[in-house]
Amino acid sequence: MIFYMFREATNAEMISNNGFEQILLTHVNPVAALFSSIVVFLVVAYAESSKLELPLTHGKVRGHRGKYPIRLVYASNIPVILMAALLANINMFSLLFWSHPTLSQTPILGREGWASASQYIGTYEAGQTTASGGFAWYASMVNGVNDWLLPLLNQQGDVFGHSLTQIMVHVVFYTALMTVGSMVFAKFWIDTTNMGTKDVAKQIERTGMQIPGFRKNPKILEKILENYIPPVTYFSGAFVGLLAAGADLLGTVGNATGTGLLLAVGIILRTYEQIQKEQAMEMHPMIRQFFGAE
Repeated sequence: MIFYMFREATNAEMISNNGFEQILLTHVNPVAALFSSIVVFLVVAYAESSKLELPLTHGKVRGHRGKYPIRLVYASNIPVILMAALLANINMFSLLFWSHPTLSQTPILGREGWASASQYIGTYEAGQTTASGGFAWYASMVNGVNDWLLPLLNQQGDVFGHSLTQIMVHVVFYTALMTVGSMVFAKFWIDTTNMGTKDVAKQIERTGMQIPGFRKNPKILEKILENYIPPVTYFSGAFVGLLAAGADLLGTVGNATGTGLLLAVGIILRTYEQIQKEQAMEMHPMIRQFFGAE
């Protein structure tokens, strides 16, 4: 199939007129989007399977051991979903202040209001729901290589008339915003879902477990977990945010967003893990232990 696509797309006229980027990057033949989707899937699959396991022993039952796993992607893909929702709301409200008959009259924020600053908040072309200028545009998703790489290769602006400098600022700002915002939401998510150091320390203490070599004290356990959970939380937020932004920059199969691709991959991996657990429950205990299912 790929050979056929290249054969159909390759001709003398296309090669002489910036043909290689047309063959590899445009929507007619999205090789970059396919490559991006495969890379994101493999990276997420590897990261989801990577984890740090803290050894635990029971304080009263000698020989009873366990492990507390801390995943590399500790906050999962929730932070990037929340960040995408925040950016969607920014675009929605800036659009309302630009085009809504009533809200557009709002002072400062509205397009036709007193001392209007709407050109800095977000501007929109007629009939468009995505911003073409202002903060809303800089915070909007970069939709594949057509939005930034092709203009750079051709040394000309995009369809909205943005300069090459504005396009690169858009790329850098969107990537940084997704990364930093996902880190903030990762911390928020961990603190609100009882996955923080204090909550985890209490959970381990209630089970009667403790870390070998340390006294059974929740304060000591909390101090040990402080060395692992907060760094992994911020790293996981930055990781999924940067990965989602990278997928948006390169494009994905089906023109899906990077956030949507991360969500799809996460669901597939969680389903696979659940199937594995159900199969392990049917095994003999010795076989389960041999395969590391216990």
